[in-house]
Amino acid sequence: MTAKLTLIRGLPGSGKSTLAKTYTDATHLEADMYFVDRDGDYHYDASKVRLAHNWCQEETQAALLRGESVVVSNTFIRCWEMQFYTQLAKRLQIDLEVIECNGEYPNIHGVSHETINQMKKRWQKWRNDQQS
Repeated sequence: MTAKLTLIRGLPGSGKSTLAKTYTDATHLEADMYFVDRDGDYHYDASKVRLAHNWCQEETQAALLRGESVVVSNTFIRCWEMQFYTQLAKRLQIDLEVIECNGEYPNIHGVSHETINQMKKRWQKWRNDQQS
């Protein structure tokens, strides 16, 4: 099997994590995993968001280098936020797929409707020709 990188993007509560978990033949990663402790409890810390994304990028690269397929589910509101991943796929010469989730489910992290509405205003649509 050839490694593949799948990016799943969407607003909080759009179904990103749920969809990612259906990819049973791939390693599932997301920045939020950085905030889960050994007991499985989630402890978000806004001051560590950059660290969380760096961790996610490093783990993605390591898994791809091991030949594993990877599914990354993050909000990726702005297209530039996927740049590390698109460049990584290009550099490693692996297939890249970008999926946008548009569902409206209760978000598990308690993101307010006001915050989600602000995210909606900043949302950029992805086009396949942006993969460089």
